[in-house]
Amino acid sequence: MKIHYTNILLFPLKLNILVNTHKKPSITPTHIQTTRLLCECELFAPQNYDNDPEMKRVMQQFHDRTTQRFQEYDEKLQEKRQIYKDTCNKEIQKIILKDKLEKELTEKFATLQTDIHSDAIPTCICEKSIADKVEKGCLRCGSILGAAMPEVGSIGATALYTLCQWQTKAIAAATKAAMVEGAAQGAIAGIQAGKVVAIKSLEKLGVEYFWPRMSNYILNMSHYNEVANLTAVIHPKKVQACQVATENILETMCKQYDINFGISEADGVTNRLLPGEALPKVLKGIVSKAETTAKAAAEAKSTTVAAKITEQQTAVINATYSSWQIAITASVIAIVVIVLIMVIIYLILRYRRKKKMKKKLQYIKLLEE
Repeated sequence: MKIHYTNILLFPLKLNILVNTHKKPSITPTHIQTTRLLCECELFAPQNYDNDPEMKRVMQQFHDRTTQRFQEYDEKLQEKRQIYKDTCNKEIQKIILKDKLEKELTEKFATLQTDIHSDAIPTCICEKSIADKVEKGCLRCGSILGAAMPEVGSIGATALYTLCQWQTKAIAAATKAAMVEGAAQGAIAGIQAGKVVAIKSLEKLGVEYFWPRMSNYILNMSHYNEVANLTAVIHPKKVQACQVATENILETMCKQYDINFGISEADGVTNRLLPGEALPKVLKGIVSKAETTAKAAAEAKSTTVAAKITEQQTAVINATYSSWQIAITASVIAIVVIVLIMVIIYLILRYRRKKKMKKKLQYIKLLEE
C-alpha cells in the first residue's frame, strides 16, 4: 500500500488509495512449503490402493458407465450405417432404373422411321375408363341432388305442415258431419220413441179393443204429433163397436173407455165432457208425454251416433295421415341416402385418381432426374 497526497480545490486533502502491486517485483509473496509425509505415501501404495473398498466401488462404477456408453455408441453407429445403406440402395435403384429407361427409349427411338408424313400419324382416341365415367356421373348426380336438397327439405317440411293442417281440418269436418248425422238419426229415433209411447198410452186407455190395427196405423205416421188428430178415427170406431156389443162388453169396455177419456164419471153414468172435448184433451197429453220421451231418445241417439262416427272417421284420418307421413319421410330419407352414397363413391374414386396421378408424377419426376 502507498500513500499519495494531492491538492484538490486549493486545499490539501489526504487520500488513501489501495494499489494492486502483485506484478511488481518489489513485492515477494510468501511461499508455503508443501511436505508429504511417509504415512501419506504408504496410503497410496498398490497393495492398499487396490484393496480399498471405496476405490473398488468407484472403479466398478466407472467401468459400468464406460461400457454402457460404448454400447450406446455402437447402437447409434449401427443405426446410422443402416440408414446410409438404405439411402445408398435407393440411389442405386434410381440409377439402375434411369439407365434402363434410357436404354429402352434409345432402342425405341432407333427403330422409328424418319420419313413420317402427316397422313401417317394415327388419330389418338382417348377412351375414358369406367372409374372416370362413374366418378363424373356420381359427381354430376351428387351436385344436382345436393343443390336440390334444400328444396327437397323445404318441400318435405311444407308437405308435412300441409298434411298436419289437413288432419286437423279433416277431423273437425268429420266431427261436424258426425254431429249432423247423429242429429238426423236422433230425430228419427226420437220420432219412433214418441210413436211407441203414444201406442202404449192408447193401449192403456183401451183404444186397441175398438181399433185392432191402431199400432200399425200410428207407426206408419210421419210424426207422433199426428196422434192429436185421431179423435175423428177413434170415437167413430168406439161408437160402432159399442152399438153391436153385448151387455158384458158394454159394461167392461165401453164404460171403461168413457171413464179413461173423462167422458163420464167413475160410476159410468154421470156425464162429464162431450167426446169431442174429452178425446182431444187426452190425446194432447199423450203427445206431450211422447214429445218428452222423444227428446231424450233423440239426444241419446245423437250423442251415441256422433261419437261412433267421429271415432271411426278419426281412425281413418289418422291412418291416412300416418301413411302419407311415412311416405314423405321415406322419400326424403331415400334422397338423402342416395346423395350420401354418391358422395362417398365420388370421394373414393377421387382418392384413387389422386393416388394414381401422384404415382405418375413420381415416375415423371424420376425420369426427369
